[in-house]
Amino acid sequence: MSVTDTSTAQGQRRTTRAGQVVLVLMKRPRSAFGMAVILLMVFAAVFAPWIMPHDPFEQSFDGLSLVGAPLPPGGEFPLGTDLLGRDLASRLILGTRTSLIIGVLANGIAILLGAGVGITAGYFGGWIGAILMRFTDLMMAFPALLLAIVLAAIFQPSLLIVALVIAMVNWVQMARVIYTETRSLAERDFIQVQRALGAGHLRILGSHLLPHLLSSILVFGTLGISTTVLLEATLSFLGVGVQPPMPSWGNIIFENQTYFTTAPWLVFFPGVAIVLLALAFNLVGDALRDILDPTLKGRH
Repeated sequence: MSVTDTSTAQGQRRTTRAGQVVLVLMKRPRSAFGMAVILLMVFAAVFAPWIMPHDPFEQSFDGLSLVGAPLPPGGEFPLGTDLLGRDLASRLILGTRTSLIIGVLANGIAILLGAGVGITAGYFGGWIGAILMRFTDLMMAFPALLLAIVLAAIFQPSLLIVALVIAMVNWVQMARVIYTETRSLAERDFIQVQRALGAGHLRILGSHLLPHLLSSILVFGTLGISTTVLLEATLSFLGVGVQPPMPSWGNIIFENQTYFTTAPWLVFFPGVAIVLLALAFNLVGDALRDILDPTLKGRH
């Protein structure tokens, strides 16, 4: 069999394996619910300009009561209006895009940093591994929320800056997990054989170590999105995340918190959105862990 045929066969096996994983996820009620919520959120984020009932930035004259209070859900405004008379449903839909962009971008950067540090430290070991892991331990010693607040306060908040700040405090968990697995794999016989045969570091890392780590990276990455979404909402609520007038689920709650008792829908709906998205990624991540981790097969 030629090299091209071998690569094609491997690609087909990966495609088949991915399809099998998706089918298993769809057969499990909890993971199917999580995937449905994620797909709904992605749909809302992608098609936000076409499905928003109103301009999310428009302060409508009809959006406030005669005494200047927000309108309750119903009629022209299905989820009510906020303290400035803006349509809450439209702002939540646009806020979905903000939360997903930051969640995926921040988590992607955290995965690249954490996996890179963990693999490098675990594979090479010695003084390189010691320096990298001591730096990781130092970063883990700082309270994540406090460090994120400090970094966000130093830099001018924007979508990119908020994503980078969240990534800077979230990569350490990934680094620790991947380091432990890489150290274990690096001592296995098949790696030692490759070294004895004269295989280079890049070949060993790319062809033998990384395929064994992909399942852990995928599971941790899926679970990590829920963490980044929650942290983004927290930073925005504290005023150091996404800045108004750009809507974010966190800053929607922050802007309307004074109306918590008289207009509870202003806090309830964005709160439900945050919980649903975080729960959805956790359900899918847990299911992926059960499916891809060979040590858990047969237990569920």
